[in-house]
Amino acid sequence: MMTFTKQNFIFLVGGMIIYVVDIGVDFWVASKYFCQGQYCWGILMLCFRGLSSLITQLFSYEWFKNDWEGAGTGKLKWIFLVHVFQCGIFIRYWFALKYGFHAAFKQNSSGDASETDPPNSIHKQAVDIVTDINMLRVFKTFLETTPQLFVQIYVLMEHGKNNFWQYAAIIMSFCGISFSTVDYQISLRKSLPDKDEFRVLPKLVYLFYKLLTITSWILTISLITLLSVRSFVILLVFLWICGFTWTLKQHTTFCKSKKMEYLYRTIVGIILIFTFFNVKGRKTKVCIFIYYATHSVVTLGALFVYMFWKPFIIEEIHFTVVSILTFLSLVLGIIFLVVYYRCFHPTAYCKPQACSDEVDGEAGQKDRMEMGRFQNFIMQ
Repeated sequence: MMTFTKQNFIFLVGGMIIYVVDIGVDFWVASKYFCQGQYCWGILMLCFRGLSSLITQLFSYEWFKNDWEGAGTGKLKWIFLVHVFQCGIFIRYWFALKYGFHAAFKQNSSGDASETDPPNSIHKQAVDIVTDINMLRVFKTFLETTPQLFVQIYVLMEHGKNNFWQYAAIIMSFCGISFSTVDYQISLRKSLPDKDEFRVLPKLVYLFYKLLTITSWILTISLITLLSVRSFVILLVFLWICGFTWTLKQHTTFCKSKKMEYLYRTIVGIILIFTFFNVKGRKTKVCIFIYYATHSVVTLGALFVYMFWKPFIIEEIHFTVVSILTFLSLVLGIIFLVVYYRCFHPTAYCKPQACSDEVDGEAGQKDRMEMGRFQNFIMQ
């Protein structure tokens, strides 16, 4: 049963605050780069910001159009205008706060719930809206926050200057990655009835698994970039092609439009550069083993090259610390990955036919239709 609690509402408010602060930090970091004369990095930070904003607005509007199919054109025109000005996410936050507050604080009070509405209706609306938001935040995380984190770490390693604003930006990036991945997993489990509740210990294990493996990989590609920019570009293009091809073979059905579906597959290919996601909810033990085995080989290979090809770099304490952090993050991340998938990962994914157990099948058919998009969300 889907329930939207007071704790969920508090996390929703906290997530919105972090989202707004993150926008301010992006422009603050870019302005600092411009002030220091590092125009290339400043422009790159803004490009990541603009790309992620454009992509999230496209998907947000597409979802509004699908959900409000049959609604008045005036309403959709107004929503389209809001998304043109890159404010679609704030409309979604407004709806989430509206339904979430009602579900968390007013649903159980006498006289608030309508007699004609199902008792769980307002909770389902709140959960569905928050799941949409968290899906968009996942897109933002891997189209903007993670690449920005790579740029910040690379600049710090290349120039070796320790500035407060650089550390603040890196910390904010880590916070953004952490909140978006955990919040998305929580929302996904709430929106899919055959998934278990995400409890505190699994949350922590999952958080450290994602955070440590992503940290190790970002440090690795930063080291590779310092060695050779060409090798870095070739590696990322190769990994994206592999991820995109694998997504194509999964025959994803996330979007109604073919163009949006290919855009979705392109984005998933980018996400797979940084971390593993299950795009169809199928068993992927072999795929995840190959994925992280490849990352481990590349990471160890990069550290090996630094040890024997450019020993003068490794003598500097800055790169020694980075190498140790890279290796430890990889090992600990793999340990948390194994613990999560052995002990806490749900074994049952949502099955459409499971929803048809209601009387006469009518309620099940309605649920199946309403939650179709959530069944096609990327699984973790």
